[in-house]
Amino acid sequence: MSMQPTDHIRLTAFVHGHVQGVGFRWWTRSQALELGLAGSATNLDDGRVCVVAEGPEDRCRELLTRLGEQPSRHRRVGTVSTVIEQWSEPRGVEGFTER
Repeated sequence: MSMQPTDHIRLTAFVHGHVQGVGFRWWTRSQALELGLAGSATNLDDGRVCVVAEGPEDRCRELLTRLGEQPSRHRRVGTVSTVIEQWSEPRGVEGFTER
């Protein structure tokens, strides 16, 4: 496992709303890669999408803003009603996957 810079952080965001079957995970991946973040976007059985992103804290916070902003300034697909965030230490993930 590679060492992470101390300013790196892990964001886990549970996105509620109409976010499955609309290209939301693809959009999230494109935004995360644009920001230089690693992680994943995963459909959950209850209709939410779980977004995990690791990287510099300011970029993770920017992704969080993009996930929930109303109206979206970044052409976000779907309709987001709520985003629940959790912060933790990074685990050293690489790339960004849609699951």
